[in-house]
Amino acid sequence: MNIITIAGRLGVDPEVRFTSNGQKVTTLRVATNVRKSGKDETVWYRVTIWGEHFDKMVSFLKKGSAVIIVGDLAKPEIFTDRDGKPQISMNITASNIMFSPFGRSDKSESPAASIEKPQSTNSANVTQQEYASYDAGEKPSSGEKKEEFSDDEIPF
Repeated sequence: MNIITIAGRLGVDPEVRFTSNGQKVTTLRVATNVRKSGKDETVWYRVTIWGEHFDKMVSFLKKGSAVIIVGDLAKPEIFTDRDGKPQISMNITASNIMFSPFGRSDKSESPAASIEKPQSTNSANVTQQEYASYDAGEKPSSGEKKEEFSDDEIPF
């Protein structure tokens, strides 16, 4: 088993299919950037989610969403694209999906400012902190104050 953690953005909206025996399969296409010799290269991963484990979270994902994926990396497959060039397909079976704290599209606002703002009751305005709590399996309450830790209190 090869465990890998990647951070990137979705290239397309999640694709949901069902196998012939009715099992749900969700596919994410995630682009990551790697800097080599001063140049940015994009590496694409196909992430497969079996079953309904991340259904609540996947409903918030769309093209361009920043995500962190942890999962099992399958053996890379080499194929020939339409132009006749060899390409590599990287496939991951997800065991954990998280919303990236670095994926904010509004660069003018600092992350600390968005945490201190009062929460809106409009479901379309979900913050990154609320996203993180979905990954932990808990439902955030809009009036609940999140506990903050200093560096001295963290055990690692």
